[in-house]
Amino acid sequence: MAVDEGVAPAAKTDETGTVHRLKPNAVGLLGVVFMAVATAAPITAMTGNVPFMVSAGNGIGAPASYLVAMVVLAIFSVGFTSMAKHITSTGAFYGFISYGLGRTVGLASGLLATFAYVVFEPALIGIFSTFATETLKDQTGADIPWWAFALLMLAVNAMGTWFGVSVAEKLLVVLLATEVTILAAMAISVAFHGGGPDGFSIDPVNPVNAFKGTSAGLGLFFAFWSWVGFESTAMYGEESRNPKKIIPKATMISVLGVGVFYVFVSWMAITGTGQSKAVEVSTANPLQLFFGPTEQYVGHWAVNVMQWLMITGSLACGMAFHNCAARYMYALGREGVLPSLKNTVGRTHARHGSPHIAGLVQTIVTALLLLAFAAAGKDPYTGTYVLLAILGTMAILVVQAVCSFAVLVYFRRNHPESRHWFRTLTAPLVGGVAMLAVVALLVSNMGAAAGTESGSLVLKATPWLVALVAGTGIGYAQYLKRRDPARYQLLGRTVLEETKER
Repeated sequence: MAVDEGVAPAAKTDETGTVHRLKPNAVGLLGVVFMAVATAAPITAMTGNVPFMVSAGNGIGAPASYLVAMVVLAIFSVGFTSMAKHITSTGAFYGFISYGLGRTVGLASGLLATFAYVVFEPALIGIFSTFATETLKDQTGADIPWWAFALLMLAVNAMGTWFGVSVAEKLLVVLLATEVTILAAMAISVAFHGGGPDGFSIDPVNPVNAFKGTSAGLGLFFAFWSWVGFESTAMYGEESRNPKKIIPKATMISVLGVGVFYVFVSWMAITGTGQSKAVEVSTANPLQLFFGPTEQYVGHWAVNVMQWLMITGSLACGMAFHNCAARYMYALGREGVLPSLKNTVGRTHARHGSPHIAGLVQTIVTALLLLAFAAAGKDPYTGTYVLLAILGTMAILVVQAVCSFAVLVYFRRNHPESRHWFRTLTAPLVGGVAMLAVVALLVSNMGAAAGTESGSLVLKATPWLVALVAGTGIGYAQYLKRRDPARYQLLGRTVLEETKER
């Protein structure tokens, strides 16, 4: 199919008719990697998660948790990327699971994934607003209300999606490069100085220590939480160059690259603070676990810069999640899951080839969620961010587990000639079981992870909300199967024609 890079052409489904497609060849390998890594938000994951893991999770074994999580996610990615070589779909999990386990499970998973990314954006706006408010107050004395920053981030995210993935990519490259640089500067400086007060030790990266501490399960869950969004590489397939090669590479680079970075930075933060003091420091003043070594080994100026980069890092993460949510909405809409969606969220911008209407809908939904949490008196960080992040994480982890099992079935049914004992059998099986174990870790540690919101109604309702969304997808798919078979046949079947499964 010939493509005009200036407009968004139509893409064939495997039924009859055409649908609007996203702008082709808009992003390369590094762009997809940056979009995926942005959802992980390295500086937010490090400064936000590691101190809590050290103080209330597995202590100095926090870096080992990242090592364990990296291995598990790499195994999961083997099966995930094997399927990405056959199917290119903006719906990512929605399309993969639909081809593997059928349209009913596919729609349920597609709704769950959409739901997860929809709630992730207001969660990140909550933490962005908190970081921005506190940093400006500390460094300039200006006392600006959090909602002003929330409006700013809503506008930036909306524009990024409206003008296409290439615009968002350019902004994310700058934001990610700066936050990774400052964290790396701290870690490398500690290493060059021969370690901290207690010198060097491999105890923090000893896998055995990932399963020790006050609550090893909580520490491991936070490690997996730090990667949420890495799988978003697949949803940029239609907009990337040579997606059957780029998407598998981008996924593995995201998992392994981020993993090595997390392990090294968290290890050096604990080493620079001193293993004997790390738990005490993380409990008394969480951010000091990173600010302390940064000030001592790099300089006070770097602490000030790090505070600003915590703001831009959460902005990058929220922007990436906004793009993900818009693309899932678009994927569901263009197939006419509801007839009214095909000519609304299922359309792309005539010039930019972006899911502009879906992006606008996501902005409105995010604003309403923020208003609802504010009306309920929830703090933008301890309330909005924590509660919505836990809710979204549970939903996406369930989808990841289901996707692993979809890989097993897909290759057995559709491509027996491509079956491999590790890539399409052992890896997805181990990955799926491991993902279910992580879901169990989340359920059993939700109260501790929520902190001051452990008694919140939203937290208590989290498993039920996830079940409700999945149940709605199953019920509606069965309704379509009986009442509108033609539409049912389209569920999860819109793929990029030139890379369609063979």
